[in-house]
Amino acid sequence: MKAIRAHQFGGPDVLQLDDIVDPTPGAGEVLVRLHAAGVNPADTYMRSGTYAVKPQLPYIPGAEGAGIIEAIGPNVVELKPGDRVWISSTTAGRMQGAYAEKAVCAADQVHPLPDHLSFEQGAAINIAYVTAYRALFDRAHMTAGETVLIHGATGGVGLAAVQIASHFGAIVLGTGGTEEGRQLAQKHGATQMFDHHDPAYLEKIKSATRGEGVDVIIEMLANVNLDKDLGLLAHGGRVVVIGNRGRVEIDARQTMQKESSITGVMYAGGGPAAVQRAIAAISAGLREGVFVPHVGESFPLAEAAKAHEAVMKGSGAAGKITLTM
Repeated sequence: MKAIRAHQFGGPDVLQLDDIVDPTPGAGEVLVRLHAAGVNPADTYMRSGTYAVKPQLPYIPGAEGAGIIEAIGPNVVELKPGDRVWISSTTAGRMQGAYAEKAVCAADQVHPLPDHLSFEQGAAINIAYVTAYRALFDRAHMTAGETVLIHGATGGVGLAAVQIASHFGAIVLGTGGTEEGRQLAQKHGATQMFDHHDPAYLEKIKSATRGEGVDVIIEMLANVNLDKDLGLLAHGGRVVVIGNRGRVEIDARQTMQKESSITGVMYAGGGPAAVQRAIAAISAGLREGVFVPHVGESFPLAEAAKAHEAVMKGSGAAGKITLTM
């Protein structure tokens, strides 16, 4: 089969298309013929060698994908060849290996992909929706009627957060750098969107809340926004940090009078049970059609380096970036 492998850490050019032996499923495993894989910022950090976890070289990147089960190993029940599935990380943590035509997965890694969703949409589920769900509920403890501000609401995680928060009754505000992206987020459930390039956008957000502030902020770039976020919070407000690219200075006094808080989230940071709870809720929403992944740009598997370059640019992203096989 063909697979993208990194033989060393470095820039996007270290990703090369190799011919390797097809994997074989063992006990409790399935072999999935992948049709698409999701591309995430964490993939680029791991490839560069700056991620907290360094895989053994050479390795196949990719923590999510979608396809059709081709074979099952011993002791696998309720799954069969021909099933359409999307892939999550294992209960023990992240998987790698989705940038390939085939991947062996633990049985608890694969989940039914509704017929109304494409494989590319299936590849956009795992990281974005589990992270967004855990940020909103496990960390922010969001409740219906609260006002939620989502920075970077036009990206993969941002759009997932918009859909989830809106579905569960929040008033959703968001920021985005392009008119196209802002319109897209409103289509997916945002009540109001703001251009973060506008010098007055913070005041406009405050006005949208009648000066009361927002209850929850989902933060994708804490090193740029965190101090400003604290000024936007309502009493008891919570900032959940999903993304950060450097150190930041804040005025911690802003947390005192409002009794506000700053917390962080990672996909598997709450342990296997937290991931499984999120997947159960997300799966229900996918079946019902209330959660609809949006794919902004796709690249052929052989162009994985270009996909990484697109992810690294970041600004102006509208939806998820995927690879197709």
